Amino acid sequence: MSKLTAFVQNHPRLTAWIVLAIGMVAILVWSARDVGLLPGQWAALIVATIGVAGLCVWIIGWEDEEEKSEESGAEAKPSPRR
Repeated sequence: MSKLTAFVQNHPRLTAWIVLAIGMVAILVWSARDVGLLPGQWAALIVATIGVAGLCVWIIGWEDEEEKSEESGAEAKPSPRR
């Protein structure tokens, strides 16, 4: 369990991608189970869904990057002297 916790702490975006992709694929399979898709179509949809989950995590991560750059930018600027 400690290895899993360490992985989650060291790789939060990858963990978020995995969890979101599993959830999105589960919803996809449940909602399209009676459509009659061919195996190749299922594979394409699942791969596309995993890609979309990765893009979602990446876009959400933009906000984290902006906050970090604002924090480091505020600390890096010297105070004006009078």
